[in-house]
Amino acid sequence: MATTCEYPQFFQPHANLSDAVNGNIVQSEIEGGVHLRDLSPGTVIEVRTQNRDYTILYKGWDQAEISGHPVFCPEPVPVTIHGSTWGGSMLKTRYIGRGMRLEFGNAKSDPIRTSVILEVRSR
Repeated sequence: MATTCEYPQFFQPHANLSDAVNGNIVQSEIEGGVHLRDLSPGTVIEVRTQNRDYTILYKGWDQAEISGHPVFCPEPVPVTIHGSTWGGSMLKTRYIGRGMRLEFGNAKSDPIRTSVILEVRSR
């Protein structure tokens, strides 16, 4: 009788990345967040940052409708979710993580980065 055990895939530090970068990636897994690859189209993601509350309707293939910013998205607007950053140029793609900044954009604007994410959950 064969038994299988499902377990999460955790990040394995990479020899070509600095300790700081590897540490940030590991910390993002500890803090938690949402991997877009795990979501079905139609999933609603609620993101609370230091400055705003965003509502995201995930459409699939990194496409979404986002609202919650009085200038960039007061009403739901179509965007591409790029991922999350630690405040610099390095991006953890297809991921929305606590302690990071969400990056999204559309054809009409440069990428938009939020303030630091305090809470993220999908429903």
